[in-house]
This record gives sequence, C-alpha cells and structure tokens, in this order.
Amino acid sequence: MAKVIGLTGGIGSGKTTVANYFEEMGVPVYIADDGAKRVMQSKEIIEEVKTAFGQSIFDGDVLNRAKLAQIVFNDKEELAKLNNIVHPAVKRDFESWMLKYKNYDYVIYEAAILFESGRYKDCDVIITVTAPEEVRIERVIKRDQTTREQVLSRMKMQWNDEKRISKSNFVINNNNLKVAKEEVVKILKILKIKQNQS
Repeated sequence: MAKVIGLTGGIGSGKTTVANYFEEMGVPVYIADDGAKRVMQSKEIIEEVKTAFGQSIFDGDVLNRAKLAQIVFNDKEELAKLNNIVHPAVKRDFESWMLKYKNYDYVIYEAAILFESGRYKDCDVIITVTAPEEVRIERVIKRDQTTREQVLSRMKMQWNDEKRISKSNFVINNNNLKVAKEEVVKILKILKIKQNQS
C-alpha cells in the first residue's frame, strides 16, 4: 500500500502550489478541500448539515457556502460541529481514492487542518508549507476577494506555524517558488533513499 505524505500549512501558505509540484513529479495528490466539496454534495451530508445548522443557510435546496463559512469561521464550536459531519465522509472518500493508487510508493494528502482534524495520525510523513504572514494574507485577499479581517479570523482558527513545524518531518518555505520546487525534489530524494534502506 502507498505511504501517505500529509501536506499542510496555514491558509495562503501555498500548499496547493507545492502539491502541484509533487503531482508534476508523478506523486498522486488528494486535496481534502476538494474532497469536502464533493461529499458536501451528497444528499446524506446535506441533510446532516441542515439538521445541524438549520434551513437559514440554504437557498431553497442549495447550500449557501458563504453563510455557512460566516457561521463556522467565527465560532469554534460551530466549526467543530461541521467538521464532525464532514471529516468522516472525507476520510471515506480518501480511502476509496487510495485504492486507485495503492501500487504507488507515495500519495499526497493535502489538508489545511491536517493536525486540527487528527488526520495527521494516518500519515507516514508530514510536510508543512510556510510563508510569511503578510504574504499569506495578501495571497488570500487576492484569491478569495475577501477582507483582511476575514483572513485573520480564519487564521485564528488554525494552528500556528511553530506548532505545525514541531510535529512535521519536513518544512518547505514557500516564499520563493523556485526554491520551493527544489525542496520538493530534495524531499522525494530523501524519501526514496529511506525506502530503499527499509
């Protein structure tokens, strides 16, 4: 079975860019956010969300993601409630995705809240992507057309870099794309050597 590399980092750190580099190097990548969007379209999960948060976050039968985000990113208890619905479903989605790639040496599981969700326990190796806070804030404002305040409130809900790094095997500083790409190549070389030794 393929070993799982957990790839994480705070909002705006550039995890997806780094994940794309791994993909270019032939490593299959699972993006937990995309998995969450997929499972959130299933009738069963939508019903659970409706029961937990009420009809007010729906426009007819369609989930209003912005309304839901407004609730969960301002209240840790509400966020935990949503995570308890979504995370088990994403775990199942990932496990079925893994079956397609079981003959690979490694796969990437990319998740912003790898540690917060407890999913890091299922990973063989963990990589944290970092970038200076101001760079991250600017990236997210530009990407999500959002405000500085909203970005900071989302950052507050996540672990800080020091905490992530203390539990990681590798750290990629994504301030410079060329250097970040070189780090990916270096990490894969190290993992290959370790694998050959085991």
